[in-house]
Amino acid sequence: MIELPFPPASLSGHNTGHWRAKSGIVAKHREWAKNATLAAQPLVPFHGDIPISVTFYPGDNRGDRVNYPNRMKPYFDGIADALKVNDKRFLPSYHFGKPCKTGKVVVLIGEGCQRVVAMMEEA
Repeated sequence: MIELPFPPASLSGHNTGHWRAKSGIVAKHREWAKNATLAAQPLVPFHGDIPISVTFYPGDNRGDRVNYPNRMKPYFDGIADALKVNDKRFLPSYHFGKPCKTGKVVVLIGEGCQRVVAMMEEA
């Protein structure tokens, strides 16, 4: 399980801010995801799809859940860097938890991640 900061709106693909201003925040989030993945040491198959379950816990109820997955690209790139795979192998599923004070994203990687998400939702 990887826990990351909730991705800000500035990571959204439709954010039209200047690329130089955006590149620093993208790099920071990509590095966080890479380091968290290396620490978690998930096991993934050598070939084929890699299931990834993403659960969003926003800081409040004001966001647009349709846009949350679009903010994940730097995180997916960092995870791919750590796993030394092409992120086109990722097969993501998205879930939405209740808001929490600081906001976060919980990422589960590999076989069985759907089962773990179901257990977390039941608890």
